[in-house]
Formats: sequence, C-alpha cells, structure tokens
Amino acid sequence: MNVSVTALEGPSPASLPLEIVERKGLAHPDTICDALAENLSVSLSRFYVERFGTILHHNVDKALLCGGAARAAFGGGEVLEPIEIYLAGRATAEFKGVKVPIDDIAVEASRKWLKENIRFLDPERHVRIYTRIRPTSSDLASLFAQSHGTAAPPANDTSLAVGYAPLDALESIVLAVEQRLNSREIKGALPAIGEDIKVMGARHGETIRLTVACAIIDRCVADLPDYFEKKAAVRDLALAAAREKTEMRVEAEVNTADGNTAESVYLTVTGTSAEAGDDGQVGRGNRVNGLITPYRPMSIEAAAGKNPVTHVGKLYNVLAQRIAASIVGEIAGVEEAYCGLLSQIGRPINQPQLIDVKVRLSDPATLDALRPEIVVPTRAHVERVSTLWREVMAGTVQFY
Repeated sequence: MNVSVTALEGPSPASLPLEIVERKGLAHPDTICDALAENLSVSLSRFYVERFGTILHHNVDKALLCGGAARAAFGGGEVLEPIEIYLAGRATAEFKGVKVPIDDIAVEASRKWLKENIRFLDPERHVRIYTRIRPTSSDLASLFAQSHGTAAPPANDTSLAVGYAPLDALESIVLAVEQRLNSREIKGALPAIGEDIKVMGARHGETIRLTVACAIIDRCVADLPDYFEKKAAVRDLALAAAREKTEMRVEAEVNTADGNTAESVYLTVTGTSAEAGDDGQVGRGNRVNGLITPYRPMSIEAAAGKNPVTHVGKLYNVLAQRIAASIVGEIAGVEEAYCGLLSQIGRPINQPQLIDVKVRLSDPATLDALRPEIVVPTRAHVERVSTLWREVMAGTVQFY
C-alpha cells in the first residue's frame, strides 16, 4: 500500500484575507434529501441483515424534494399543498425467493425521520412520498456478491474522496452556530426557531460576518413586533455560540430579506422553507464534515444513500476525513493535513489505487523524519475500512 506524503503548499484558508464557509441546517430542503437517502440506506441495511444475515446491494442516493405551498400567519397558518419527495435509486428487491418491501421501508423510514426531526411538520398531511427505486443491475449485484465472506470487498465504483483537518476558526463557528440553534436546549427555550437554518460565514481579515437564514414558526409568534423580538433573540444566540469559538470580531444578521410587513418576513407553518419557498436534492448540501467549504478541496460525491459495504463514494469520504484528523491529532508537529483517496472499481476497498497525504508542519525540515509516522495511521485506517459499515448501519456516522 503506497502512501504519498508531501508538504502542503500554499497558504491555509485561515491565513487568507477572505474566506467563506456555509452550512445548510437540519431542515434545509437539500439536507432533508441527504437525510432521507441515508436513512433509507440504513433502514434497508438493517432489514437485509435481519432477514438474510447480510447487507445486500443497494444505492439509494438519489432524492428530489419539490416544495409545497403554504399560508403562514401570526398565531398559525396552514399548508395548502404538500411537499413532494421522490426517492430513487437501485436496491435488491428479491433474494432467495423472498421479496423485499422496498417501497414500504422507504416510506415508513422517511416519515419516521421527518416526524423525529422537524417538530411542526406532519409527515402524513404535509408530505407526499413517492418511491422510484428499481432493481439493482446484474453486473453490480454480481460484483457485490463477491463481498460476502471476504475481508475486503471489491469497490463498487471508481471514485475520489478528500478530507482535511483541523477545522479552522470560521469553519468551527459556522458549524457551531447551526448546531446551537438546532439544539434541543434552544428549541425548548425558544420554540419559534424552526429547523431550517442556513449559516453563511464570511471572514474579512479579523472580522467574521454571519448571515443566518432562520425559519420562524408562525404559531409561536403573536405579531410583527413579536417576530422582530424573536429574530433578535436568534441573532444573540448565534453571536454567543460564535464567540465561544473565537476572539475575533463577530457580526451577525438574521433573515436579511425581511421587510416591515407581515407578508415580507420569514414566517413558516412547519419550520422549513420546503413548505413553500424552496426545493432540494441529494448532494447539493454539506459534505461529510457538515460544511460547504469552497476554499478547501471538496469532492462533489453524494455520500448519503450509497451502500456502506462497497461504495467508496461513501466510505472513502469518511475515511479521508478520519485519516487527516488522526494525523493532526496524533503526530506532534503536524499543523494541518489533507488526504485524497482514489479507488478503482473491482479492486479491494482496502487497496486504494492512490493515497495522497499532504501536511503542513511547524518545522518543514522535519518532513522526511515524520513521513514514516504519518504513513502508519494512514495505513491503519485504510486497512479498517471494510468494518466501517457497522458504524454506518448503527447510524453513528454523519454524512451531512
């Protein structure tokens, strides 16, 4: 297993005069699509294991959300037209004469996730779910079958992945702000905050500006002054979360498109713009580290929904992230690490055709001395990739 270890050239994003980072929150339409695709893959995997003793081939990484129509109003409005969600992909529909109820699993799993994660969305009344999942192709099914009983199954695809560590200040802040606003603690204290929260962070020198789009729940707001009071509370919460992460100057604005009338503010019935204002699709949102980082190398792979056994488009993005974090966390003198992985279809997943590690060191002259130390954890993580499916199936790996 050849591991290339070279110096990370060029400035880090944190050292540049400008930097931009984005996170699409829990109920953003794109995040909903990622979540439902991944939730479906996990649900299918569990069904396959319970019924057949092994995960069967599937890739359900295509989902489209078509927004509905709603009439929000202070004190409570109504959904006029339901959100439509289309789940598509490929899955093993029959095995050893037993048919798999794919459509039932897809609808039940999706409604369960929506109910558990978006408080004011009724998955029965406000959402229509359509399944367009077809049988897996014979060639991929045959390739996947080779994984049964093997220590390292063959890759489902030729795919690239990238990861880096650590998060810089702006990245940490953007992630922390959305997670704070969507925490159970904050929802209990201020239930008017919907789950559709997008945070865009821009750093100009030593000043960070956050633009927060936050859906406000109409039934929790009495009138326009009350709306602006709750909007100010969202701003204060965002600033507090950000200032825990940095001593730089932080500014925050919330729902900057708001006007001064009831019809021109970001008021929602359900807490997501999907009810009327936006649509969504798998792969258009956060990468596996939970962020959109145009100043970093990024894969455009849609990791959510791919099978967790052989699809390197899923596994390698998690693996690259873990390798980079391990190198930074375990090896003294490494300030920053990037990891790139490239698979080859049919080749064992623990044998990438390319492993590219780049490191920024506190002392660049120590690269040759540290190279063997960097190779060791890199190889160890790659060798364990074939067990990653257990964590994925347990639902403990984040993909959005």
